[in-house]
Amino acid sequence: MAETTTDHDTIRKWAEGKGGKPAAVKRTHKGDDVGIIRIMFPDNPQSEHDALTEITWDEFFAEFEERELALLYDEKSLFSKIIGRDTAEKRAHGDHKAAR
Repeated sequence: MAETTTDHDTIRKWAEGKGGKPAAVKRTHKGDDVGIIRIMFPDNPQSEHDALTEITWDEFFAEFEERELALLYDEKSLFSKIIGRDTAEKRAHGDHKAAR
């Protein structure tokens, strides 16, 4: 069952515990604009990260807060999805089809 969080320590601990690193989509990462953020898993052979570039956790969380995002993740797997906090709120109230 997936959980949702906005807590930076929880996100970082979960990601690093799975070998994850903060990343940005290369085509959106220009100069001071971090662009679209993701968590990449470079040691996972099934993870497609050619289109990603590693960034710092500070850059990741600055963008995360600016765009009011949340992380939907599964504690037992590599599943994660960055969603809007409005979507997270809808999911918390039972709308499990909410997505953004």
